[in-house]
Amino acid sequence: ITNVGNFGSTISDTSPHSASQIFISEDGVYNTRARVLGGGSAINAGFYSHAEPEFVRDAGWDEDLVRRSYDWVESKVAFEPQVKQWQSAVRDALVEIGVLPYNGFTYNHVDGTKIGGTIFDDQGHRHTAADLLEYANPLTVKVYLHATVSRILFTNKGTRRQWPKPRAYGVVFEDALGIRKRAFLRPNPQNEVILTAGALGSPQLMMLSGIGPALHLKSHGIHVVLDQPNVGQGMADNPMNLLYVPSPVPVEISLIQVVGIPSNQNTYIETASGLSFAYSWAQGFARDYVTFFNQSGKPSSLTAETMARAIDTVHAYAANTSLKGGVILEKVRGPLSSGDLKLRSRSPRDNPAVTFNYFKDPQDLRGCVEGMRSIINLINAPSFARLRYAHLPVQALVDLMLNLPVNLRPRHVSSSISLEQFCIDTVMTIWHYHGGCQVGKVVDQDYRVVGVDGLRVIDGSTFLKSPGTNPQATVMMLGRYMGTRILQGRPPVNWRRLQGRFPASWRRRPWLSHIPRKNMQGGEKIKP
Repeated sequence: ITNVGNFGSTISDTSPHSASQIFISEDGVYNTRARVLGGGSAINAGFYSHAEPEFVRDAGWDEDLVRRSYDWVESKVAFEPQVKQWQSAVRDALVEIGVLPYNGFTYNHVDGTKIGGTIFDDQGHRHTAADLLEYANPLTVKVYLHATVSRILFTNKGTRRQWPKPRAYGVVFEDALGIRKRAFLRPNPQNEVILTAGALGSPQLMMLSGIGPALHLKSHGIHVVLDQPNVGQGMADNPMNLLYVPSPVPVEISLIQVVGIPSNQNTYIETASGLSFAYSWAQGFARDYVTFFNQSGKPSSLTAETMARAIDTVHAYAANTSLKGGVILEKVRGPLSSGDLKLRSRSPRDNPAVTFNYFKDPQDLRGCVEGMRSIINLINAPSFARLRYAHLPVQALVDLMLNLPVNLRPRHVSSSISLEQFCIDTVMTIWHYHGGCQVGKVVDQDYRVVGVDGLRVIDGSTFLKSPGTNPQATVMMLGRYMGTRILQGRPPVNWRRLQGRFPASWRRRPWLSHIPRKNMQGGEKIKP
């Protein structure tokens, strides 16, 4: 488990057994997906904030149940952060440049400047979504670690009158030794497979299971269960751009705590501090550039000379042990730009090909420019003066970012003087992926996959936009919310009445004894 101090080194760890899985989007931007119990909450910057009220209303959620579900999550994983000098200076500067009102500490998403929640406790230790398993009944819940699901199993369409559509009845997975196994639902029509693999994993697993664009699936030799062209569509990631600000005085190591939400802008302002955070991040980019380049499969416009300058820049900061500082970033809300996800192979361990189309919509680019102007104003604000070098102009900070290999995108001469081009050239991920299995397109309002039975998707892949300043609180809340809704919607089971609805063979062996099933190791049929 990571803590505040080693966040940067953890998320940039590219080793084979790390909690982070590195991949390159088709946009040429470095990305990370979590491969650990707890998902993104086990490796992220820990900011905890509710969705905005209009997001809840647009989703059609019960507001009282949403509030109670947030409370359920927060009793285990959310805390009020200790705000020290760097975060305080940014807070005061935001208020000074007019990001008002000041709202103090709150989980709510409100315009102005606020202190948000964190999943790090007062000792700096991380708490994750895995902590919510403390609520679970150990007699009825099993957690398989080091298990990788390769596909969901479906019945054949129209094999029985009761099931006119394909129905999910189990999954195929590999254990830690690579042995393939199957898990089946018990014979109850209320039982379901619930997919929560995230905005990248859920659409990928849907396609591997035969639900997706038919031509694309056939090109990979995948049997089509349901031709659903919307699977993998609407993929979006809120673009992030930032400036690194060296400080003449030591500052605390802090992750995201303060956030500015200007009411008249399409952007949010956030900050983090501490040399170990910024340096380990930049060092990871420089160290693994060749690996990233080879993974992308695309030519890079970053020349050998550019990379040499970048590495020299990183090493120069490392040599100056007295140098401190932090990053001030902006995130475009929404966003309006989106792309798609496609399979590269039939292996669930291979990253899919993902395109986010950063700044495809001009409004997103305008939002980035507004955010960068706010950052510049913040750095120049009197409240922040004691934490920056007076002789170091903002232009030098802009040039510094252009010298760092933060992505594989080309650098243009104009990016030093044009905020529009700077945004395009230095865009980074903020890890707020969403889309791919969106409500109204792939799943219904109850998160059931349209066109099949017995399958729901409940995670960020269903979102049309990213909620609040950070989606993790809402993703965790949604799990509790939908779990409660599912249980509330289940009538009492009359097992005697159900007895006659299933053939005797179904009662002897879970689900589909009339469909031949193969032993995943020996290749022989299993007799019912």
